[in-house]
Amino acid sequence: MTYRWTPRSLDDPDVVPRLQRELNDLAEPLARALALREVTSFEEAKHFFRADRSALHDPFGMNDMATAAARVSAAMEAGEGVLVYGDYDVDGTTAAALLTDFLRARGVDASFFIPDRYEDGYGLCRRGLDVAADRGASLVVALDCGITGHEEAAYAQELGLDLIIADHHTPKETLPEALAVLDPKRPDDAYPFTELSGCGLAFKLVQATLAHRDEDPDAAFDYLDLLALSTASDIVPLYGENRVLMAEGLRALQDSVRPGVRALADAADLDLQSVTSTGNIVFTLGPRINAAGRMDHAAAAVELLLAPSYEEAEPQAATLEQLNRERRDIDDRIEQEAIERAERQITARSPHALVLYDEDWHLGVIGIVASSIVGRFHKPTILLTHNGDEVKGSARSIEGINIYEALQDCEDVLTQFGGHDHAAGMSLAADDIEAFRDRFDAAVGDRVTPELLTPSIKVDAAVNLDSIGTVEDRFWAVLKQFGPFGPANPKPVFHAQDLDVVSARTVGSDNKHLKFEVRQRDASSGESFDAIGFGMGEKLSVLRESQETGTPVEMLFSLEENTWNGRTNLQLKVRDVRLEEE
Repeated sequence: MTYRWTPRSLDDPDVVPRLQRELNDLAEPLARALALREVTSFEEAKHFFRADRSALHDPFGMNDMATAAARVSAAMEAGEGVLVYGDYDVDGTTAAALLTDFLRARGVDASFFIPDRYEDGYGLCRRGLDVAADRGASLVVALDCGITGHEEAAYAQELGLDLIIADHHTPKETLPEALAVLDPKRPDDAYPFTELSGCGLAFKLVQATLAHRDEDPDAAFDYLDLLALSTASDIVPLYGENRVLMAEGLRALQDSVRPGVRALADAADLDLQSVTSTGNIVFTLGPRINAAGRMDHAAAAVELLLAPSYEEAEPQAATLEQLNRERRDIDDRIEQEAIERAERQITARSPHALVLYDEDWHLGVIGIVASSIVGRFHKPTILLTHNGDEVKGSARSIEGINIYEALQDCEDVLTQFGGHDHAAGMSLAADDIEAFRDRFDAAVGDRVTPELLTPSIKVDAAVNLDSIGTVEDRFWAVLKQFGPFGPANPKPVFHAQDLDVVSARTVGSDNKHLKFEVRQRDASSGESFDAIGFGMGEKLSVLRESQETGTPVEMLFSLEENTWNGRTNLQLKVRDVRLEEE
């Protein structure tokens, strides 16, 4: 695939030399990468590199938090039944486990309800509220859902249920009529951070409830391991509070004593002590938790996270491991079918967006496949499948196209939709698929620009390989502290030019990956760096041409450690490479 190399621009370039001076002659590429993350002074750098709990905001700064905390506390005092209503993804299940465990640990008759992806669909549903009434609950706390549940909130009132909604999704113009609506994205909310996960809101509610009861709010930090699972898996931006919670959460996850977490890691053959980045969660632990809701029922994930002993958790984790294997097999089949449909659609229509439908596709995995199709064709993509009397879908987008806004343009042909800038879900009648395909394609067409048609790699700074050094040197010591990485704080991408290719080969099944060595031309040290380009096997011809003609190459890369045979060295993780133009 061809990429645009896009240098990230600074509003005030003078901040870079100032940071270099204030941070003891920090290397210019690192100072520039800091400035791009809105770190512009010594004090801001100190908070960035040493983010701690003191940077977290008062939960009572959120609209309705005082009301919500008082109501939960009253339920605890009166011995009322409470139903915790979660969603069927990692964020929703960890949030449900967090609040349920907190309430049960304090003697509350707390149960949880997770909607069935197929029977109930996304969000608040009447069946869940009926379950609350049947169980004798008087309070329902909806986590990671509910912000668009106007009819369901009214139904809760009919049943005599108090309803607290704690959701982080975008609200509509009016809010549901609930006892309390916690959502920092409310337009009338002055809370200073809007990007908490659903589990993050559950954490804030627990903090506020503890404070309302004159207990130590820091007891909420016992749930940082669950919060790390949620924050990484829900792909929320890693700045502000999320950066603090993620950094603290990774440390808590490494030392987690929660039986379900340990059993899940063991089933995945993952050493929790090695979980030092969000990647271990996103690609290992998160998919296994998600497999419950995708392939069976997400209640199994909550039960695992609430398991009181390892002996009870171990078989539950084994079940999720098996479900995840089955999910991967189905992913592969549907992805191949979706690729074929996408290619036909592109040939026939030259669309701005892809809307792909098969009545037999598995509802639980179409979101994963939609992400793969976006990566392959670089077009906003929706996969649709039949579910009951309706068609349901999952949408994924490209950078620069707000898919939620595009769906708003199609609202009249949808029965339901919701989501974020880059991901969303929707329902519609089967008879409206073609109309929806046309409308959605037009909505994306109204937003797309020529620049967006080619994927972009954003570049933080130019760097000379000679200045990087080894794992023992300052460059790497500082760069490591930029983590944890994720949305809004990606690994810095560097641009190196005038490079000689020392050696090159392809590796892996079907020679998909590229393994090579490069060194800075005319470098004083003469040191070479190992480089790896995953999925870049086709670029071997570029490197061979460089060797044959003596033409230097330039490349974009991030920096990482690689340990092999007991030795740890720096490795360049290549994003793109090309012959250098004269």
